[in-house]
Amino acid sequence: MASVFSAIIAGDLPGRFVWADEEVVAFLTINPVTPGHTLVVPRREIDQWQDVDGAEFGKLTAVAQHIGRAVRSAFDAPRAGLLIAGLEVPHLHLHVFPAYSMGDFDISGADPSPSAESLDDAQTKIKAALRALGHTAAVPA
Repeated sequence: MASVFSAIIAGDLPGRFVWADEEVVAFLTINPVTPGHTLVVPRREIDQWQDVDGAEFGKLTAVAQHIGRAVRSAFDAPRAGLLIAGLEVPHLHLHVFPAYSMGDFDISGADPSPSAESLDDAQTKIKAALRALGHTAAVPA
C-alpha cells in the first residue's frame, strides 16, 4: 500500500518535516485549515486507525500531543485541534492544527494553495517551539 505519504517519508517527494523518529514523522500539510496544520504519520504503511497496534497508536498520539503543544505555543492559539479523517490519503495520519474556533475543525475549508513562504514560516515556528519544549532530538535540522 504505497501512498503519497510513503513517498514523502522516503524523500521521493518534498515535505516540510517538523518531527522525525524511528516510528513516526510529522510534516506540514499542503492544504492547511490554519497556518501550522501538521500531519502526524507512522512510517509504517497502514491505512485504518482501527487496525494499528495499540502501542503504535499510543506513540502516534504522544507525538500528536507534542505537536499540539508546539502549534499552540508557536501560533498563540487557545486550542490545538486533532482529527483523524483519512479519506484523502490511504495512510494513517493525525491532523494537528492551531484552533481558534469550531470552524477550524472543518477540513473541507482548508486552503488549497498556501504560499511557500507561509508554509516555511510555519515550519520554522513549529520546529523552534518543539526545541523549546525539549524535543530537539526529534526535530530535523
